[in-house]
Amino acid sequence: MKNNMAKDYYKILGVEKNASADEVKKAYRKLAHQYHPDKPSGDEAKFKEINEAYQVLSDQKKRDSYDRFGTAEPFGAAGGGNPFSGFGGGGFQVNMDDLGDLGDIFESVFEGMGVSSRRTYQRGSDLEVPINISLEEAFKGVVKPLRYTTLLRCEKCDGQGGEIKEGFTKCSTCDGKGDVREERRTFFGSFSQVRSCSKCHGQGRVPNKVCGSCSGTGRAIGEKNVQITILPGVNNNQIMTVKGAGEAGQQNTEPGDLYVRIHIAPHERFERHGDDLRLKKEISVFDILLDKKIAITTIDGREQKIGLPTHLDLHNELRIPGQGMPRLGGFGRGDLLVSFIIKAPSKPSGKAKKLLEELEGLL
Repeated sequence: MKNNMAKDYYKILGVEKNASADEVKKAYRKLAHQYHPDKPSGDEAKFKEINEAYQVLSDQKKRDSYDRFGTAEPFGAAGGGNPFSGFGGGGFQVNMDDLGDLGDIFESVFEGMGVSSRRTYQRGSDLEVPINISLEEAFKGVVKPLRYTTLLRCEKCDGQGGEIKEGFTKCSTCDGKGDVREERRTFFGSFSQVRSCSKCHGQGRVPNKVCGSCSGTGRAIGEKNVQITILPGVNNNQIMTVKGAGEAGQQNTEPGDLYVRIHIAPHERFERHGDDLRLKKEISVFDILLDKKIAITTIDGREQKIGLPTHLDLHNELRIPGQGMPRLGGFGRGDLLVSFIIKAPSKPSGKAKKLLEELEGLL
């Protein structure tokens, strides 16, 4: 017969009595997120109650005892009065693996109380490196070599951190598992947490002799060469990502990424505005009066002759469709916008002046 004073752990977690272990864990994670004391909706008492329920229902032996006797311990063993009886002397335990991303929340809580997390070997850092190209290269696309200094995998120990000939030994602290379980007491109670082993840094083994070139980190400073493929139409200050081309990770962990920032040099003739190009072109009065074709060299190096429209307002730009920069993705090109500057003629001779006066009378 169940103890009428026992808490209904199934009701606390909001699950049925025949709920599977996965269903119990899922319900626990959801409620733990909701009622964590560090959150605006937090409730410390509710949070403790949720953890108390989970510690029972996630342990098959405790759950069987609870279903039979209404307590996590065999009937009569829990002793009465202590609502946390059967949970390690008045506290409760939280498995950080079960918490998922809540583990990060607890980590910050512990560090805020002066408890620093143990050092583990880290993924390599990301790098950002600039590369300079011309406007023509941005138009056509280009493959550029890039050389930069960074941390590379140590060649002497092949990134393992120890002299290869001397070999490695199983870590005695973690028994080769790479992690250890520890308990911490806080004002929330007693927490059980899995941490990376501080002796082998999660590797499960230690070198018999540390590599002299990298001091055991598995990486050393060196030069790296990569080929950067820049697509037509790339924008100034655009960033390209090269996966795995950043710093090498410690002890053969994952390398960082390389971010290449594109710098397009100013052009002597063209100004870029998005996918459009602007060009200033000098013409003479006679070009206009005689309706001459104006020769323009486009960004791709081709010469194109254009006629000036009738009644052209020289204060406005002449738009030439499809002669600008390529649009990324290959969806056509921008336009070329030409503004005309009238070049003043030199002082005419007497005869030329007379002809111009006659021409003026005809217009």
